[in-house]
Amino acid sequence: MPRPDGDPPRRFAALRNRDCRPYLFGAGLAMMADNIEHVITYWVLWEKFHSPALAGFEVISHWVPFLVLSMWFGSLADRFDCRRVIQCAQALFMAVSVAWGVLFLTDSLQMWEACLLLVLHGLAGALWAPGEQLMLHDFVGAAELPSAIQLNATFRSLGILFGPVVGSALLLGLGPVAGIFVNVAFYLPLTLFLFRTRFTGHTRDSHAQPRVGALESLRVLREVAANRTLVSMIVLAGLGSFFVGASMQAAMPIFANGFGDEGAGAAYGVLLFATGAGGVLGGLLLEATGWVRPNVPAAVVSTVLYGLASLYFALTASYPVAIVLLLVGGMANLASMAISQTVVQLQAPAADRGRVIGAYGMSANGLRAGSGFTVGLLGAAIGVHASLALSAGALSLGALAAGFFALRRRPAG
Repeated sequence: MPRPDGDPPRRFAALRNRDCRPYLFGAGLAMMADNIEHVITYWVLWEKFHSPALAGFEVISHWVPFLVLSMWFGSLADRFDCRRVIQCAQALFMAVSVAWGVLFLTDSLQMWEACLLLVLHGLAGALWAPGEQLMLHDFVGAAELPSAIQLNATFRSLGILFGPVVGSALLLGLGPVAGIFVNVAFYLPLTLFLFRTRFTGHTRDSHAQPRVGALESLRVLREVAANRTLVSMIVLAGLGSFFVGASMQAAMPIFANGFGDEGAGAAYGVLLFATGAGGVLGGLLLEATGWVRPNVPAAVVSTVLYGLASLYFALTASYPVAIVLLLVGGMANLASMAISQTVVQLQAPAADRGRVIGAYGMSANGLRAGSGFTVGLLGAAIGVHASLALSAGALSLGALAAGFFALRRRPAG
């Protein structure tokens, strides 16, 4: 998108912004801390309870809060100072980590306590999401918003990429108790920065504070439903989450075993790294080249490419080809999310931006719980390779349909 003075958008514009830059680094560290906590707690929970049901609940508890509460959390971001909303989310993250540490230290962890902490961790992530997007818009404005969203997604991908590495190092080097307490420190930079910045998520917009409630959320949903572009972007995000989502990572050990039993462990690590590295590389390429503009066709093409890369990954028997496909899929997935998120922000009314972003997050994140059915349960019946291929094909076809819906002209009269 061009800048107001007519010049082309600056490369890495959000990193040049002295207010946005520390937020991006802080968000990356907080996302890394989120993933470190998963590494440590999931290991301890399996060692203590050996419960497949609890392992399934770990995924459900992380994503269902996005599905159920994103619109309401978006209302909070619309009405209140987003700095404080995000700090509440970060404080909840830290409190959960401290609670894990105390329970690990005293060896008193019970199943119900684990379930409660897992839910609270999921709530913290859902609370953070809408306020984060409003802060990005406030930092840079509409002209450089694509850069802020792309780089924020890139830094989050870096956190997801390095979280398991750092988490494993803490687990092996310090043990779960010290490791989970150390993890609290990674949430602090973002929390402290928000005391220093003057931006609130609303300084560029002048509008009355909306009410928080179910009726207001329903009004926003009706208005969103009348906007074909918003509907298509929300649907695109939901398709990727529902049909592929988080299930590919959970099924990766199965794919790694398919490339040879002797090197299955190494293959597993490389495949996971390729998935994360693709997201980072995609974000850097989007910023460095500036070739892709935030519009409906770009979002559709990147989503279709993500679906096709996932489909061919499911079917290939070649280990090198699988790595390349994961890199391409990671790049396309980041592009799809960043572009659709940008379009949603630019189209959303200022007074309702948080709730519109909440609706987007409800689809983009909350529906990830459904990928356990489309790939996981279906995979138990017909095999994971076939289920992922079918799901990825459905994603590509659904993306084309969403694009057609957004771009076809309404009948005259």
